[in-house]
Parts: sequence; C-alpha cells; structure tokens
Amino acid sequence: MSSIETVLPYLKKLFDTQRLVFWHDADGYYASELDSVGLSDVAVLHIDNNEFGIKRQILRKCPEQRFLIYRQGEVPADRDNLLLDLELAYGIFTADRSALLRQELGLTNNDTMITIAEHEEFFQAKDRMRRLKDLVDPADSPEQLQAKMCAALFKQKEYSLMELTRTLLIENAQGSNEKYALLEKYGLANFHWVGAKKIYGYDSTQPSIDDFILWLFRKAATDFRDGTTRLRNAELDFMSFRNDRRSSKAMHVLAKRAETDLNIAERTADADLSELVSCDLYDAVEKKIVQTMAYRVAERTITPREVADIVQARKTGFWFDEYKENYTAISAASQLLALIAAGDFTADSFDTALAKYQDTWFKIDQLYRQFHRSARVASVGGAITGLRDEVDNYYVNRYLFELGMQWQKHVDSADRWQSKELSFQKDFYEKYVRALTKNGAKKAVIIISDALRYEIAEELGSRIRQEDGYTAELTAMLGVLPSYTQLGMAALLPNHELSYSTDAKTVLVDDQRSDGTINRAKILNTVNGTAIQAEDVFRMKTGELRELHKQHQFIYVYHNRIDKAGDDKVSEHTVFEETEATIDELAMLVTKLTSGNATNFFVTADHGFLYQYKPLDDSGFLSNDPHGDNLLVKNRRFVIGHGLKEDDSFKKLTASQIGVQGDLEFLIPKSIHRLRRKGSGELYVHGGASLQEIVVPVLAINKKRASDTREVEVKILPETNKITTGQVVVQLLQAEAVTDKIKPRTLRAAIYAGDVLISSRQELLFDQTSPDVRDRYQSANILLTQDADQFNAATVQFRLEERIPHTTQWRLYASAPYTLQRSFTMDFDF
Repeated sequence: MSSIETVLPYLKKLFDTQRLVFWHDADGYYASELDSVGLSDVAVLHIDNNEFGIKRQILRKCPEQRFLIYRQGEVPADRDNLLLDLELAYGIFTADRSALLRQELGLTNNDTMITIAEHEEFFQAKDRMRRLKDLVDPADSPEQLQAKMCAALFKQKEYSLMELTRTLLIENAQGSNEKYALLEKYGLANFHWVGAKKIYGYDSTQPSIDDFILWLFRKAATDFRDGTTRLRNAELDFMSFRNDRRSSKAMHVLAKRAETDLNIAERTADADLSELVSCDLYDAVEKKIVQTMAYRVAERTITPREVADIVQARKTGFWFDEYKENYTAISAASQLLALIAAGDFTADSFDTALAKYQDTWFKIDQLYRQFHRSARVASVGGAITGLRDEVDNYYVNRYLFELGMQWQKHVDSADRWQSKELSFQKDFYEKYVRALTKNGAKKAVIIISDALRYEIAEELGSRIRQEDGYTAELTAMLGVLPSYTQLGMAALLPNHELSYSTDAKTVLVDDQRSDGTINRAKILNTVNGTAIQAEDVFRMKTGELRELHKQHQFIYVYHNRIDKAGDDKVSEHTVFEETEATIDELAMLVTKLTSGNATNFFVTADHGFLYQYKPLDDSGFLSNDPHGDNLLVKNRRFVIGHGLKEDDSFKKLTASQIGVQGDLEFLIPKSIHRLRRKGSGELYVHGGASLQEIVVPVLAINKKRASDTREVEVKILPETNKITTGQVVVQLLQAEAVTDKIKPRTLRAAIYAGDVLISSRQELLFDQTSPDVRDRYQSANILLTQDADQFNAATVQFRLEERIPHTTQWRLYASAPYTLQRSFTMDFDF
C-alpha cells in the first residue's frame, strides 16, 4: 500500500462533512503522490505564495467545489498567514499517525498522543480499533485510554483494574496466559502492574500473575493488613473475585494452588477448631474443620448445638458446597448420637410405644438414613469412616437392639394384632379412601410406594409442604403382620376378608388374587377405581391424565424403588440412595397428577423395613431354625405354615390373631433378629414386627388454589445512624423461623449514595429454623470504597436487595438511611 493510500480514508471522512480540507505536511512526505490522491470531485491546490489566489478561487470563483489545500514546509506566523481564518474554520489535517488515530478515536485530550505513539502496533488491527472505539470517551486520560486498550485486547467492555485482573485470574486458573501475553506484546503489561501497585499495593521487581496471586492470598490471610495500613482496594476486589459467579470457580483453583505454595495444610495441622472456623480461604482448612468435627462428634466432645452453629456459619463460606455432604453427615450423626444417648426406649403399653415412635423415635431412623446417604458421597473419607463406625455401633447396639427388646415385650403380650390408637392397615380403604370419595363427594389418588417407611414419609411431607398451595398431614396405621408386600398390598385394597392360597404364596382379597397391577385393578374396578404403575403416569400426557381422573372416583398408583433395591443382595447397599430418589419421584408424581386435575392424595406403603449399614455379626441371626409340620414360606423375618412349633425365639400367631382367614400359622423372629437364608440380603429386611416395619405412614396431601408459601421476613436493626469508619457493621434479624411454608431468603447488602455503589457487596442467607430469636441474628460487614469520600457529610443508604426471580437482576428489599460522617478521608493505602 502506498503512503498516500494510508491517509486516504481519513481524507474521505473529512470530505463527507466539509467542502474544504487544509493539509499541512511540513516534510513534504506526500507531495509526490498528491496528484494521484484519488478523491473524486476534489480539486488539489498547492500553497506556494499564492494564498490570495487560492482564497479567491475557493470562495468566489468555485464556491461549490470541494478543495484539498496542501501546504508543504513551515507554516507562517498567524499575522502573515492569509488563510488563517479558513484554517481555523475548517481545521488542519495532518498525516501524523498518532494524530490520525487520536482523531479517528474522537479523543480531545492532547496527552493521549504520546500513549498512541508508544503503542502504534496496537492500532494496526481493525477489529481492535473497532472494539476500542466502542469504549473511549473524548476526554479520556492516557491512563483511561490504556485501560480501555487492555479491555479491547481482552475483548470485554469492563476496563477497571478489578475487571481486567479478574480476566487474568480466570485465564491463569485455566492454565493459559494468552491474554497476559497480549499485554506484553503491545506494551501494556507495565501499565497493568503500575496500576496494581498504585491501587492494590502490589509491588514487585519482577511482577507476574503467579506472583500476584500468591501475594493476594498472603494478604488475605492477614486481613489485608500491611503493617498498620489496610489494603482496602485489594480486599474489596478479592471479595468480588471470590463471590462473583464469573470468577468463583477460578478462585477455587487458585486457592488450592496457593494453599500448596503456602503450605497451609502443615501450618494448620495442630490448630484448634476455634482457630479454624474464622477462615474460609483454603480447601485444606475446610477439610481440617470437617475432620476435627467428625472426630469430636465421635468422641462426644462437641454438642449438637455447637455443630449446628458451625455448620450455619460455614454455609456462606467459600468451600461449603464442596463439603456440604460432609457437614450433612456430621450434623445428622451429632443429633443421632445425642438422641440415642438421652433416649428412653421403654413404654408402658403397646399403644404408647406406637405413639412414641411416631413422635420421637422415628427421628433416629431418619437421621441414620440421612447420615449414611451423605457419608457415602462425602469427600473426606477418613474422618467420616471413623464416625460411621461409631454411628453404626450406637444405632445397632444402643437403639435397634434396645428398642427391639423393649417393644418385643408388648408384642409378646398381645393376643391379637391390633391397636386402640392406630387403625389397622386392613381398614385403609374404608377409613381413608371411601370416607373421602363416598357418594361422589371427592376424588382421590392413592400412591403406594413399596417400603415407604414412616420416617421417609415424614420427610416427603416436609418436601410437599414447601410447594406452593400444598398441605400434607402425616398419620399412621398399624401394618399387617407379617409385614411384607403381598399381604400389605392386599390390605390396602377394598376388602371384607383376606386369605391365602393353598401354598400361601398368594394373598386373596375376597377370594380374588391381589398380586400384580392387573389383579388389583379388577378389584378396584368394582368400586369405580383403577390401578396404574407410576412409570406409566410419568409417560402420560396432561390430557390423558385428566381423562383418567375424570373416569374414576379414585386411582391407585403403584411405585417401587426402595423395596426393589433392598430385596436384591447386590443392590441392598444402595437402599438409602434409592430412598432419596423415591422422595424426589413421589414429589414429582404428585405434581404430575395435579396437572391432571387431582387435588386429594394419600401416600402410603405396604410395609416399612429394618436396615443397617454395618454387616451383621452372628448375634443378629437366630441360632435355631423354625420347625413345624408344613413350612410353606420361609423369609428372613417370618415363616408361614401349619403345625408350627412354639419357640422362645419366635412370636407365634394364628391367622385369626393377625386378621386373615384360614388355618395358617405364623412365626415372627423376636426383636430385630433374622433367619439365615442363602442368596438373599440381610442388611435390608422386612416382614417382622419391629416398629420400623409395622408403623405404616398415611400422608394426606391436598392441593389448594390459594398461594400459601412466602420467604422469611428480614429486618434491619441499625445501632446508629452515622458511619464514621471505613467498615460498617449492620445487625439484621430474621424475623421468624424458616418452616415448610416460610422459605429461606437470600439478600445482598451494600451501601449506596443515590445510585452509586460506595461499598462492597455481601450476600447473606437467612435460613435459620430455630424458634429462639437469639439464633436468628446475623451481621452484614460492609467495607466502604474510595468512592465514598466524595459523599462525606451526605446521607447514604444501606440497602438489602433480593434477586428478581428467573433473572440476574436485583431489586430493593429494605433500606436504612445513614449519614456519612468522616473526619478524614477513607483509610485507603493508595
């Protein structure tokens, strides 16, 4: 490209808006090419002691013609320049590269000329120029121009040091240095480090991104103190790097790298828990906290309340999500061990024991399940393994066996399998379904989830109540004995009498087979009901569900996930994971059926189960086998036959005693003991008379039209209305406990002067479930930025903001006015 062609675009642009262009070229660099400039309808005039003639030609003779007036050599003094008035009116064009670029960018600050000249290579790419043009303002200083040049290199709009640094940190975490290499290539790296020194306080003779990262984490460990001063800009931006979703993942990577370089694990090896809980910088510290808490829970040297307080404090920490399952396991173990240690598993009657299980004891089974579900996926294996052993020993020896023995006393004294307080499972249809649907009053959906234990239904009820417009009330029935699928499923159907087939393998309902969905549907059809599998419901469209609901007074929906896993020796170790999936599926099933116009539900089960994670030793099995004239069915937890022999290890019952027709007899192993049986599982069992097996839940769910959920209320409690320091602490009160219907709320705290943010931002989670108001206070700790200085003596506003649902935007939730009253400017280092 010839030299004249490089300036041609600038000339064309000028002629788009004006008729005359005055070009000063002191060295005459373009003189030889001027006649081939290639501007159509533009006449070229050379200034050569002919100023008066030029002036007459362009003003009088050709007032419509476009002219390029070219001056070579020195420009005469103003008093001798006959064209001065026109040059002032139209401006002077110069082909100086820096001047052209400044003109193209629209910059008016002459100081930027030097910056442009020093970085000429940067401006040679059209795409970079295009991105830079979108960022610059006419009055930009050289520093502002260089910051925006960095942003253009990074292909981003944000050009503050914080945002440029964020980009470099993210890149570094990804193992790349392409963007930083661009700064070096185009001479902007030094500008970046000068800014880092001036604003952050980072000073190094050999600055680099790796060195800066290590420095940043060192300062973070000392609360950004440098002697007597505080590096507040570095602190504010570090908080943003960690908390902002754009860079949080990268900061996790960098923190792990820094903890290795700084030898954090070794330095905290002997630290007390009280020393650790104030730090959330490093993964190694979080792991150490988890390990220490697990050991202390196992040793009973920390209370459940202390555990809960630590977990609550860690929830907003940097590493909580990575260790959430560890904390869940530790919390569950802490509560479980405390409940068992304080537990009294005696009861003065059969019904009192049933009531106590529903009120309190079930919670131990629930916590045991929650502990093991989280422990199986917890990341800190060693600490949790030791705690698991302690939990299993306590649960099996101090709870299952103790409760089993105490409960067995009431089972042994019972002449008939019945309760004065709980309805019998055989009466389920009459008490619940028919009572609701008789005379066409209402319709119902009955969801029967195989082996949905009482404690699982309780958790499901809590999940359902959290959904808008849903109520869920949990009651219980006395489950059939033996507590196994064939008999339990039959008992839930409409029935006058239950009996067995000759081989005792099939349960008959009014002499009809009750095994399988087809046979159950036949029985239900006689009373305007039907039966369907849960997986078929999930496959149906909304219109199909509505038609199904319209055609029947009630629908039995059969679901099987827990029992399917538990009854298989290979998969029985996954029972608690399948339980979690069951809760999710049942909640989705209710929602799915609601879309088909269902509003009334009963969720129940055929039986519960016993489960222990720890393999059984010999004491868990009966040492003697059952005997009788004719053993028809032998299970881990029951035997069915004729002429069964009495034995101190078994509770013997007749058919009439358990509420079925015929002459069969039944043997139930006492307490929680199992019969040895090859090929089947032994950790998961059912069929016996333990409370876990026979307290069968009935969860009554109703979907209302009115909304009944809301987020918890939060109040601002200022202790003063003045801000006199660079750090502001504002006390906040969660006005009520979080419940199923009152949900947690996440708020963002900050201080504004009008719409100008003058502080750090802090996200706060309000999810405290404690009824004690003292547990529901927390503080927002806000750092003022240097921008706050310009609003000294003005009224500013502390704001709580909440995220607008389904967006990235925030809206005002609550605010409190403050007067910014500083006797001196902000205590920033720079």
